[in-house]
Amino acid sequence: MLHLFYGFECRLFQQVNRHFDKKLLNLFFRTVTHLGGARITIAATLLLFMFSPRETRLVAIASALALSASHIPVHFVKLLFPRKRPYLIIEKTKFPANPLQDHSFPSGHTTAIFSVMTPYILFLPQLSIVLIPLGLCVGISRIYLGLHYPSDVLAGGILGSLTGILCFCLLWL
Repeated sequence: MLHLFYGFECRLFQQVNRHFDKKLLNLFFRTVTHLGGARITIAATLLLFMFSPRETRLVAIASALALSASHIPVHFVKLLFPRKRPYLIIEKTKFPANPLQDHSFPSGHTTAIFSVMTPYILFLPQLSIVLIPLGLCVGISRIYLGLHYPSDVLAGGILGSLTGILCFCLLWL
């Protein structure tokens, strides 16, 4: 059963990664992937905190707390499940120069973007129209760039969302 899932996952990975040579997609995904990176997510949470109106300051704090807290389980899961990145395993994978060398499961970028945006979605559900597609694009970019399997991205999205929900509930409810 696990072998069948892995085969399906590899085929799905290859369907996304095969478009790597398309100029506009490359520009889009190489740009959007940074929205889940440490520099952008940390800067965004700090700016949201500093410039949030008083009534939404708690949401900004929940977002920053979720970002911080989400990296702890990511670190430990990567140690417990030392999965090699797909570009190291799957032949003909296209990937950027100087790719990440650590383990792939779960996706840290996807975890980060979902942990940051989830408190805002819970506070103001109308934002989900913009934020969920944005988070999904970050996740897809990780597959497109040959750095993560779909299950890495799915796990990161779940982990980030759960951390965001937990931090929002701790501070807001």
